[in-house]
Amino acid sequence: MANILQNENQWQLTGELLIDNASTMLAKSEPLEMAESLTIDFTGVTDADTSALSLMLAWKRRAAKAECNIQFVNVPTNLVSLANLYGITEFVLA
Repeated sequence: MANILQNENQWQLTGELLIDNASTMLAKSEPLEMAESLTIDFTGVTDADTSALSLMLAWKRRAAKAECNIQFVNVPTNLVSLANLYGITEFVLA
């Protein structure tokens, strides 16, 4: 089961970020605050597919609207590889 928790200016992700739960994770993130800066930590993610990239893009769009500086940390290697494959590394991981 995937989950997302906020600890001040950090969201901590746990579990699997897969197509089966991506919309649920997006819904769980809706009430969470995006202040001036936000770090989203993938340390607790056990598995991820391309839907995790979609979540990252959605969070980047939301952060831009909120004028929030967002950073993803401890991103799993397979997601970095997928971002490279799709040519979105600079946008998602910069």
